[in-house]
Amino acid sequence: MFGISVYLSNQSPSELEVYIEKMDKIGCKSIFTSLHIPEDDHSLYRDRLKHLGTLAKKFDMELFADVSPKSLQYLGFNWENANQLTDWGLTGIRVDYGISEEVIAKLSNKMKIALNASTLTEDSLAKLKKHGLQVSSVEAWHNYYPRPETALDIVDFSLKNQWLSYEGIRVMAFIPGDGERRGPLFQGLPTLEVHRNLTTFASYLDLKQVPGVNKIIIGDPSINEASYEQFKAYFVDGIILLRAKSYMKDEKLLARFSSVQTNRVDVARDVIRSAESRLMASPGTTEIAASKTIERSLGSITIDNCRYGRYQGEIQITKKDLPADEKVNVVGRIIEEDRPLLSNIKGGVKFKILWNQ
Repeated sequence: MFGISVYLSNQSPSELEVYIEKMDKIGCKSIFTSLHIPEDDHSLYRDRLKHLGTLAKKFDMELFADVSPKSLQYLGFNWENANQLTDWGLTGIRVDYGISEEVIAKLSNKMKIALNASTLTEDSLAKLKKHGLQVSSVEAWHNYYPRPETALDIVDFSLKNQWLSYEGIRVMAFIPGDGERRGPLFQGLPTLEVHRNLTTFASYLDLKQVPGVNKIIIGDPSINEASYEQFKAYFVDGIILLRAKSYMKDEKLLARFSSVQTNRVDVARDVIRSAESRLMASPGTTEIAASKTIERSLGSITIDNCRYGRYQGEIQITKKDLPADEKVNVVGRIIEEDRPLLSNIKGGVKFKILWNQ
């Protein structure tokens, strides 16, 4: 499942609806919000939370809220009746420090509960089960980490997820947004440190490959338009969009690269090979003269020239640095932000090159 985060103190009700509707169109089905409410703002939060719940119902999305004892009190609830928040459109709540195992277990029999994946241990889970925890109603949510260098390492993250999956608990993790970022540091809100400086779409594709991750939520309040279009192409059409810079001005030749292409199912180690481009390599096609036969740095977009005989016309994207080859023209290169996407173009995966103007 794919989701977004919204923050009631920064986004007005009208802004929320526009954003949620937009993200719904590309397949978002989960909303996270935080209810760590400023003391002078609880009436505003109450109204905005109800409105957010209405929007979640309207767009058929689940809604989880991060709560504390104080925020529950401001909203007019306590741990005994917190399940009544479902009447406002909430699906579940994320609970953390200072709440007894008995209370959490009772709540899990009334509504969905998200536990802190980082602090959940075999001992604490055993205590929760002893008090009657409804495991099928429980998820484990990793934190996001606003401060650079403090997010998780992939090894420990994967080991924890392996154990949680064994226990039958679904796992959620955050990726950073690349539009408006949340303060006060504005350094992204990832679960994994490796994602901090990646685009949102690249982070999503990378995290999607990690076993045991069932839900991915964007931690920051928005994504940029380029990432939005990449998500749209991926979820709606199953295509990975790759932005690129061209090295030549031959519009006719560049147009060959702009159609949807498919990486061959017999995946090459060093390059992505366009299955469709082999049609261009058949005898009788227009000869492609040798040009720009330079070194092929990672992400180089190439086409085999006439010196390659029957391979003439084959389109490739390099997955590693390769030397110059007099038989291979370098037409352009995938931009730096999109090069991490190349490792996700497996056999049979469709991709499309977008030339930056």
